[in-house]
Amino acid sequence: MVAFTLAAPVHSELLIKKSRFIGCVQPVADRAAALAVVAALRAAHPGAAHVCWALMAGGQSAANDDGEPGGTAGRPMMEVLRHQQLEGVLATVVRYFGGVKLGAGGLLRAYTDAVAQALLAAERLPLEARTLLACKVPYALEGVLRRELEAAAAELTQVEHGDAVVLRFSINTSGAEALVQQLGDVTQGRVAWIDGDVVDQDCSSAPQQRQ
Repeated sequence: MVAFTLAAPVHSELLIKKSRFIGCVQPVADRAAALAVVAALRAAHPGAAHVCWALMAGGQSAANDDGEPGGTAGRPMMEVLRHQQLEGVLATVVRYFGGVKLGAGGLLRAYTDAVAQALLAAERLPLEARTLLACKVPYALEGVLRRELEAAAAELTQVEHGDAVVLRFSINTSGAEALVQQLGDVTQGRVAWIDGDVVDQDCSSAPQQRQ
């Protein structure tokens, strides 16, 4: 099943029985980034009664009702993201209380609709699988490899300096084979491959070892 992320943040706003619901869906890298967004919203809306949120990000997924009755905000918001097959996406809803209680059912519909309305205008982008690779080369070839990785739009994640240089990086799976061939050519076969894993582009997911 193909997962998707979003191209950019998209907002919505609903007014239900005098309560104002300000929704937003946006791409985030991980839970730390999501919590930073939520903290910024709290600072920007000091008069809001609640800032509820839901994050779909692999093993870092979470939801928070922020004082609303349990199960009426964060979890329903997360289900909207899940239904849309989204990953690496944060949904937030800021509520200004209008003085009229909505009841559990009314709250569930309000928070769900705020997220769903924002998603109607959002551009979804497919997440391509990525391959994690590690190779070892002599010190003299470190600069060459760094330039080739940059040219191939690979993401260098770790460099270790010992008796030689170990570089760990990720690249879209569709370009992995060509990059392996290219690095072998430019180093005249002096690159030694250590291991490789396949993961989703969602950087919150843990690498899955090949069996």
